[in-house]
Amino acid sequence: MTEQGFESVWDAIEDTPADAENMKLRSSLMIALKEHIAAAGLSQADAARTFGVTQPRVSDIVRGKIGLFGPDALVNMAAAAGMKIELRLEKAA
Repeated sequence: MTEQGFESVWDAIEDTPADAENMKLRSSLMIALKEHIAAAGLSQADAARTFGVTQPRVSDIVRGKIGLFGPDALVNMAAAAGMKIELRLEKAA
């Protein structure tokens, strides 16, 4: 039996490279939002007001419910929080 290596867990579990890249983007955004909440000492209610969403949506972010968010929604929340978003594209290996 041969072992197959992956650069990311998403590369291992997603069906296509496009799906894996989408999940990598979404997970990076969710981690950044969760870290922003913690660093700013925001309650979920305060974070919800900052992000322009409901408190249950913030709870979903904090609990890592990635399937409930698309990239657009996460980018919008990050921008509402005053976060700078940069995108870097590279040729696939």
